Amino acid sequence: MKQGEPARLFPVLSTTSKEGRTTSILLACMGRIEEFRRDLLATVGVRVGKRTTIECYTEVVFAGQDPDMKDRPDGLIVLSTGSKIWRALVEAKVGTSQLDAGQIEKYRQIARDHKVDCVITISNQFATRPEHHPLEEVRKSRSRIPVFHWSWMSILTLADLLINTDGVADADQARLLEELRRFLTHESAGVKGFDRMPPEWSELNKLVSAGGRIPAKSEDALAVLGAWHQETKDLSLILSRQTETPVSERLPRRHRSDPTARIKDGLTELRDHHRLTTTLDIPNAAAPLEIVADITRRTIDVGMTLRAPEDRKSSKARVNWLLRQIKGTPPADLQIRLHWPGRSEATQFSFEDLSADNSIVEKGKETLQVTSFHIFIARRLGARFTQQVNFISDLEEVVPEFYREVGQNLSAWRMSAPRIKEDREQAEDVTTEALYDESEDEAQSNA
Repeated sequence: MKQGEPARLFPVLSTTSKEGRTTSILLACMGRIEEFRRDLLATVGVRVGKRTTIECYTEVVFAGQDPDMKDRPDGLIVLSTGSKIWRALVEAKVGTSQLDAGQIEKYRQIARDHKVDCVITISNQFATRPEHHPLEEVRKSRSRIPVFHWSWMSILTLADLLINTDGVADADQARLLEELRRFLTHESAGVKGFDRMPPEWSELNKLVSAGGRIPAKSEDALAVLGAWHQETKDLSLILSRQTETPVSERLPRRHRSDPTARIKDGLTELRDHHRLTTTLDIPNAAAPLEIVADITRRTIDVGMTLRAPEDRKSSKARVNWLLRQIKGTPPADLQIRLHWPGRSEATQFSFEDLSADNSIVEKGKETLQVTSFHIFIARRLGARFTQQVNFISDLEEVVPEFYREVGQNLSAWRMSAPRIKEDREQAEDVTTEALYDESEDEAQSNA
């Protein structure tokens, strides 16, 4: 490194340099708060041990570079554990500024030339996982230097979780983390969540409403799907902060290892069924949270699927088990879909109707037993569904509403532990006594 300033908590920078200021404060906090840097760097596969030391720099210039050049990294992280050294270049954007793929490729070249291990980008764009970069050009690059991505909201959420769970042992470091959270939540920091779908969202809705078919290589569909993936990540972060637990998107192994496969499967779902879907895992919840945005119906469906209690013999009793778990006054559009064995079609009722007369579930299904329930809100948005901002604001309202009013009160059914039968216990006592008498008689005979 030819030039660079240690990252400072109170950077002396121009008021117009939001990116430099925010990056400096973040890196300074990483250098001073042990648990924060441990958890943050763990997301990119780096282990920070007790003997690890960290140095963070801003405004970095390497040997052979012009100090006045425009394209230079915002920061550098150096971890030292014994003789092992790990380095990462940092590129950050705040507010509405977008990452530039060409600029990132230049930083990859700098990293390769100076034996830096990776590049980390930070912006208000979202990535499902740090290794799934939001820019397609970066994902498809042939460079061997990995690029990871953190959204500012993911950093804020991590800080929030550590604070709310008393995850920082040192009182001074905990106070510093609280100040970082306060800074990142202020509008001057330029940190914000995902708040609108792209213009292609309205066009895609018009096409589907007119009965058109989404083309196989639709650029509009790709833009919409990319925005949906950013929004579902933001949703998981919103729920993480609200529940004070790490909520994550549930992805099959194929999608975790290959983001392109996730996009391909998402496009197939969008073209064939006109739906956008995701599933969120909430620790210790009764079931994963299933979310569907249906373009044809212009509805958002949010729900959970529970296995029916097998120790109840009738379907009516099984439905009663579910109804008793729903407290207070649930949303008016709460629905319950019942699944039956074999090829029997599912049946669906409103919560209101089932509460009034639960015997309706057995009509036409007298010889069958319900196997599972899907309990969900079906929220019709009408014209608001097609609007870029209103769709996101309504989605971020209905998902927490379902979990708060219904989901957090549900419990999964589990088979009870087997019990020792009373007659069996008595029989064992009789058998043991007989064996004892027999062995005593044999001992006397031998004597």
